[in-house]
Amino acid sequence: MTFQTFLQQLANGISLGSLYALIAIGYTMVYGILRLINFAHGDIFMMAAYFMVFSVVNFGLPWYIASIIVILATVALGVLLEKAAYSTLRDAPRMSIMISAIGASFLLENLATYLFTGVPKGFPNIAILTKSVSIAGVSLSVATMITPVVTIVLLYVVMFITNKTKIGMAMRAVSKDFETARLMGININRVISSTFVIGSALAAVGAILWGSKYPSVMPLMGVMPGLKCFIAAVLGGIGNTAGAVLGGFILGMAEILLVSFLPSLTGYRDAIAFVILIVVLLVKPTGLLGEKVTDKV
Repeated sequence: MTFQTFLQQLANGISLGSLYALIAIGYTMVYGILRLINFAHGDIFMMAAYFMVFSVVNFGLPWYIASIIVILATVALGVLLEKAAYSTLRDAPRMSIMISAIGASFLLENLATYLFTGVPKGFPNIAILTKSVSIAGVSLSVATMITPVVTIVLLYVVMFITNKTKIGMAMRAVSKDFETARLMGININRVISSTFVIGSALAAVGAILWGSKYPSVMPLMGVMPGLKCFIAAVLGGIGNTAGAVLGGFILGMAEILLVSFLPSLTGYRDAIAFVILIVVLLVKPTGLLGEKVTDKV
C-alpha cells in the first residue's frame, strides 16, 4: 500500500467515523435521560434521507433550502415518535418501553416500504459536496473533508447546550435522578422532547452527508448504520456524548482500515463492529469514557 493510498483510506475512515458519531449522539443522549435504547433512531435517519430525496427531486427545491426543511421535518418526526411511542409509557416497566421502541422501528421501516416501495432511490447530487479536491496527491470529496469538521462543531454545540443552558442543566438533572428531578419541578416531558429534537436534528445532518457519500436510499438503509452507531455509543460509554463521538471515530477507522489492510476480509466489514462490541462488553462494559452506575429497579 502506497502512502497516498494510506492517506486516502485514513481520510475515508475519519469521514465514516464522523457519520457514525453524529448518529451515535442521538442514541447516547436518549439513553442518558431515559435509560432507553431508541431502536427507531436509525429509521429516523432513513426517513431523513427520503425527505431529502423528495424535497430536491420531486419538489425541485435547492439543496440548501431542502436541507433546512429536512432537518425540521426529521425533528418533527422524532418528537412525534417520542409522544406516540414513549411518553404514554413514562412510568411503565422498562421492558415495555423497549418493546415499544422495537415496534416503532418496524413501523417506520414497513411504512417506508409501503409508501416508497423497496426499490432504491438515488440521493440527489449536491454538487458542492460531491466535488473532488486533490490534496497531496489524495483525491477527496468535499463531503469527506467537511464531515469531521461538522461533527466536531455539532459536538461542541451539543456540549454547550448541555453544560451552559437552562435546558441542558435540566437534562443533566434528569439523567442523574429522574424522580427527584420531577419532584423538583422540572418539566420532564419538555426535557425529553428537547433531547429527541437534538438527536433527530443530528440524524438529519448525518443523513444528508451520508447520502452524498452513499447515494442509494432504501427503507432498510438505517438498520446497519443504526446498529453500528449504537455499538459506537457503547464503545465510547453509553450516556456520554463525547464518548459516542470517540466511539464513532474508532469504529469508522477500524472498519475502513480492516478492508484496506486485509482485503480478503472485506466480506466481514460489518462484522468488525460486533466483534468490537463483544470485546468491549468483556473487557470494559462501561465503555471508554463511561462511568459505572447502579441500575435502579
